[in-house]
Amino acid sequence: MLVLLSMSAFAQTSKKVTPKSSSLARPKLVVGIVVDQMRYDYLYRYYDLYQEGGFKRMMNEGFNCRNNHYSYALTVTAAGHASAYTGSVPAINGIVGNEWFDPIKKQSVYCVEDSTVKTVGSNNPTVGKMSPKNLLTSTVSDQLRIATNFRNKTVAVAIKDRGSILPGGHTANGSYWFDSKTGNWVTSTYYMDELPQWVKDYNAKKMPSEYLKKGWQLLLSADNYGQSSADDVDWEGKLPGAKRPVFPYELAGLAGDAFGVVTDTPWGNTITKEMAIEAIKGENLGKGKDTDFLAISFSSTDKIGHRVGPNSIEQQDDFLRLDREFAELFGFLDGWAGKGEYTVFLTADHGVVDVPGFAAAHKLPSGLVERRVVNATVDKALDDAFGKEKYVLSRENNQLYFDHDLLQKKKITVAMATEVIREALLKVPGVADVLNLADMGKAPLNTYQLELYKNNVNAKRSGDVQILAEPGWFYGTPTGTSHGTPYNYDTQVPFVMFGWGINKGETLRRTSVSDIAPTIASLLHILPASGNIGNPVEEAIKK
Repeated sequence: MLVLLSMSAFAQTSKKVTPKSSSLARPKLVVGIVVDQMRYDYLYRYYDLYQEGGFKRMMNEGFNCRNNHYSYALTVTAAGHASAYTGSVPAINGIVGNEWFDPIKKQSVYCVEDSTVKTVGSNNPTVGKMSPKNLLTSTVSDQLRIATNFRNKTVAVAIKDRGSILPGGHTANGSYWFDSKTGNWVTSTYYMDELPQWVKDYNAKKMPSEYLKKGWQLLLSADNYGQSSADDVDWEGKLPGAKRPVFPYELAGLAGDAFGVVTDTPWGNTITKEMAIEAIKGENLGKGKDTDFLAISFSSTDKIGHRVGPNSIEQQDDFLRLDREFAELFGFLDGWAGKGEYTVFLTADHGVVDVPGFAAAHKLPSGLVERRVVNATVDKALDDAFGKEKYVLSRENNQLYFDHDLLQKKKITVAMATEVIREALLKVPGVADVLNLADMGKAPLNTYQLELYKNNVNAKRSGDVQILAEPGWFYGTPTGTSHGTPYNYDTQVPFVMFGWGINKGETLRRTSVSDIAPTIASLLHILPASGNIGNPVEEAIKK
């Protein structure tokens, strides 16, 4: 009897026990934002002129990793987007640059090229022959698709094809990029055979044409641009067809692609934001039972930065305008998904170095490495040492790809050739060192930089020799600037999160761009990407 009573009591008690939730809590939507060439200091350099709803909202409501860096050396667009979304490095995910040389096929490779697919959405046959097939690992967006058994949606948008395709991963429902010849947003048959109606509708609005008519004037009065150099300095490049790099810019009728000039101004960011909002509405993102993913990359910041540099009025105006675009996007998301129901993260694919002309004017170390001189010095040194031949098959990412058949025939080792080149190039102004990438254990580098270069080397895609520039130096022209080095101005980029599941706060401990994907994976309770090496920023996530 006692046993029966006990069992009865247990049964009655157990009926009252119910789980706290019938489903795993997740945000309705994750929005990943990459701002192309956004150096870390831009968060604070223009802080006082930002509105409350854009960059300030992210920093004041969310979690800011203030000491966030790339953990590899060659900081370029494709590699940056890949690292942020794979939690990996080029040595593993295979995206060693925007381009590289295939030593087996003996041909150059563009990071997202794919000859097996066709353009969708344009009569331009080459713009759409792209896919993520060269990306060797999965992305966090792929892992979310797998975790939901492909019930959720992933959409990616960017002016640059690589800025859209790599974040979207292998399983995106759609990745879209801009065709500067037609002014249309396009995709490839890797994703679909016909554009969705919402993309056709946006293309039909011909917004690039409307923005060309508007031109580019300063957003604020000229006295607000005290963080920048004068409007017309010798080290700034010009828009194609423009007489001088000065405001106001009249855009209609400038030379170049029919709509390419739009992407060289803040209007490129505007059409990207508009396309992103159309994607949210057209694909009903954030309205289903599973968490959707939207990846956005703002590319015009890079185009402007390359032309006029990070200390220009143009770049300051660009970021003040981008801040307004963010405020509009976040305001839309508040109404669409609900405030606090979506998660946003912000980062950049690389930073940028000051224009050498600007640096020289302020007595800072800088300069231009002359590619012509470097190439001629390499060829002469090899010819003098081993006899006149074509020893170098290709030069990509400041790397040399040797003709290994020729080296073997002449009984020349890579080490021998590298030492000859190193001895010659160390005499060239701006060259810091020369590395044998096949024998990094003997590299004459400090420990910090050695790790960055090791993380860049992929056995099947990297070259044999790496040429390093000194701090402040780069291969280029007297106007404009570049990136792609292991120095702080190129490696330190933002990593800010806000919204669902994110704590308010900041950290000054060193974090990595490779930590972004595993942080989002941890937030979503999903498996990290297949090549992940990063660690979650655990203090950013609500427990």
